[in-house]
Amino acid sequence: MSNSLFAASAADLTIERIRALAARPDQVESLTLEFKREYSFSLVKTIAAMANTYGGMILVGINDKAEPGVERVVGVDAQETIDKIASTCSEKLDPPWEPTFFTVPFEDGSGRSVVVIRVDPNVAPRPLLIDLKAPIRLSGQNSTADRDRLLKLAREEPSVGVLPMGQNVMSPRMNQDSEGRATEDFVLRTGINLPMGEAGAWRPLSERSVSAFAQALNDSPFPDALRTLGHSSFSQSTGFRRLGHNRSRTARLVFQAISSAPVQHPVEAVVTVALPEVYGSTSTALMATVTIDVIARVRRYADSIEAEQDYRYPVPNLADLLDGLLQTFVDPIVVTEIARIADIDTALVGQPRELHLVADRQVKELLHPTGLREIPDAGASAGGVFRANPSLDLRVAAERQEQVDDWLRQLGLDAGLTGMEDLVESYRAKTTPGT
Repeated sequence: MSNSLFAASAADLTIERIRALAARPDQVESLTLEFKREYSFSLVKTIAAMANTYGGMILVGINDKAEPGVERVVGVDAQETIDKIASTCSEKLDPPWEPTFFTVPFEDGSGRSVVVIRVDPNVAPRPLLIDLKAPIRLSGQNSTADRDRLLKLAREEPSVGVLPMGQNVMSPRMNQDSEGRATEDFVLRTGINLPMGEAGAWRPLSERSVSAFAQALNDSPFPDALRTLGHSSFSQSTGFRRLGHNRSRTARLVFQAISSAPVQHPVEAVVTVALPEVYGSTSTALMATVTIDVIARVRRYADSIEAEQDYRYPVPNLADLLDGLLQTFVDPIVVTEIARIADIDTALVGQPRELHLVADRQVKELLHPTGLREIPDAGASAGGVFRANPSLDLRVAAERQEQVDDWLRQLGLDAGLTGMEDLVESYRAKTTPGT
């Protein structure tokens, strides 16, 4: 679920963030988001529908549609609204169940608030019925589950998760040569998990869809970030195209830097789309995965051409790489192509929330030492797992930058180094307009 307010803590739910969400021209009602002016019975039906599908968030006190000159965020009497919703949930839902409520007050002393309702399908007793029917969400509106969908909901194992809230990805492995030595400087991996639509669950990958996804990647900020990481080690690259293990339900798109040195590919990126095998499965929680691996060999390239100095990766280059990586995952065109492959609403394409780094040596030996100081007896680190702040919306440049900076600070401290915080602040001061 891409909307960061779904995962935000109560302290991070502010009226400013809600107004910003409502004001976004691209933020319309979807499978997982709905605006309500005030309480109505249809609101409770939407709660049941979201619980029976992918979950979501309902904001009460916001006009359904944005109109020129009309304030969209109008607010409600929070306690009265919550009491009405809770009472109707108890009376009409079978079995009785309540979602989570948050009150976000206006700061003008009016006493009005926006009521945020979070519907988590992983804790709801599915199927939730109203008048012996199971509402579901389809394309931003409510519908009714047919017999097959209702049977699948009823047969679900209680332990089966519906949405991959953590967006966990498997840690990468480094390749080795015939003598067991690593062939890369480091591998960086992130990714997302996706629910599958009805058609996406059974059909093979479309060649056109995969080609469109490759083109979206080539047009994204990612290739420029990879060139920055390469640090002039190459002048040509292939762009993303199919290479290696590609099957009817797996696509592997590879970007390769091209060098005439013994290390032919100083930088590579591998984007893998894997659809689940569904034959014989009765689960309603089938998940696809999209992972990105960045494979760096610039240090090995420098060694192969007998560079005068031992190459170390500059921290600004890593900052640009991380920002380009995250920016690509939230790029509207990239998101649209991912959603098309999985046959789902773009609102269900999550943001990456986990980053893995595996290196061939201690991280402090990979980083350029300028501005960094080693902590005595701090121990060794050859990588790590970096979690993202779920309350940050990575579509927003300032929040994406905050996440990148947090990861860099963690990278430095885990490597037993101080000075990363000042180094990052100095870099931002040079690159941020108006500073």
